[in-house]
Amino acid sequence: MAESNQNAGTESVEEGEDENSEDSNLQMELSAFRAQWMSELLPSSARKGSSKAADLKKRQDLVREEKARELFLKAVEEEQNGAVYEAIKYYKSAMQLVPDIEFKINYNRSPDPDRVGGSYMEENENEIDDLLTYFQQQMTVEHSSQKLCQPEVELSQVHISALPLEVLMYIFRWVVSCDLDMRALEQLSLVCRGFYICARDPEIWRSACLRVWGRSCTKMLPFTSWRDMFIERPRVRYDGVYISKTSYIRQGEESLDGFYRKWHQVEYYRYLRFFPDGQVMMLTTPEEPLATVPRLRSRNTRMDSILFGHYRLSQDTDNQTKVYVVVSKRKEEKMPEFQRSRFCRRNPAPDADRTFHVGLQLASGGRQRFNKLVWIHHSCHITYRSNGETVITAFDLDKMYTPLFFARVKSYTAFSERPL
Repeated sequence: MAESNQNAGTESVEEGEDENSEDSNLQMELSAFRAQWMSELLPSSARKGSSKAADLKKRQDLVREEKARELFLKAVEEEQNGAVYEAIKYYKSAMQLVPDIEFKINYNRSPDPDRVGGSYMEENENEIDDLLTYFQQQMTVEHSSQKLCQPEVELSQVHISALPLEVLMYIFRWVVSCDLDMRALEQLSLVCRGFYICARDPEIWRSACLRVWGRSCTKMLPFTSWRDMFIERPRVRYDGVYISKTSYIRQGEESLDGFYRKWHQVEYYRYLRFFPDGQVMMLTTPEEPLATVPRLRSRNTRMDSILFGHYRLSQDTDNQTKVYVVVSKRKEEKMPEFQRSRFCRRNPAPDADRTFHVGLQLASGGRQRFNKLVWIHHSCHITYRSNGETVITAFDLDKMYTPLFFARVKSYTAFSERPL
């Protein structure tokens, strides 16, 4: 019995020693952790801590960029499948992680097919210099027929690809229209490769250049193409209106008691709209553009204050393009005899004809091209009908002649009256 008690006592002592050893090990580990933590906080280890933080930040940036790449490629895949709304969400998420992720993606690499967006690859390893030639070669290889485009799904109706090439080109000329809406032609070229080839037809761009510059552009040199000439050569724009705002302070009349004098702030606008056939409309009015611009949509407007005329482009020896405008009031048509009566109010016929001669220099300002017109000349020519004498009055170009800036108006090119 005594031996059993002795054995139990020795076992309990051994268990106590094991517990004490475990506690001591835990304390040692805890003290080692505290020592390491305190060593990291010491100034002497600042360099080591900063290098670790930099490595950690670099790893986090790599993980964030990889996640943004996956989201961006997923957005590309959704956009190709027609799910534009889902693609926008993925694009937004990717750009929130890395704003310039679009320029960091290497499309030439073969992505992992199991990864999101892995089905997107670029067909060529090098950049395509001449996209038109590339598309023409692709269509020659892929389609033995002469169709410019193929329907994605089978249709019960006749697809536009069944039309002959001549009819398609006539439709494209209607898109350009007589107003030279080349912006619509560029948007139409984004539909498919076939439409891109049709929109680059040299004859369309040559006709547009002839409408703008006439006989002065019989040769394409020094430009590489007619399209390049239309884009690079200075010209006025037709899909909107040039607007300038002038404001000044004018002294008013003195009060009756001579105690104070009024001052008036005067504001008015000048509008210039050009047409491809060489005609121009000019208007000076205090009304704001929101109310005036829609009235300049057609040349058959009924506003009495609009001046009508013609313009021409001139490129001087100083390599500056100038626009010369001659405008006057539209002559009133004679009223038939049977419409005249004593109740009809007739304005007295003017004894002189007035024409305004305007010289403007074409310039570019900001991101847009050829969107600024600077005044270089303004005069009034008065021709008396009695003796045919002409009197010229030239105006001083002061701060009242502010430059005109172009504003695009979508409604001006919303409809086509006739093809190019």
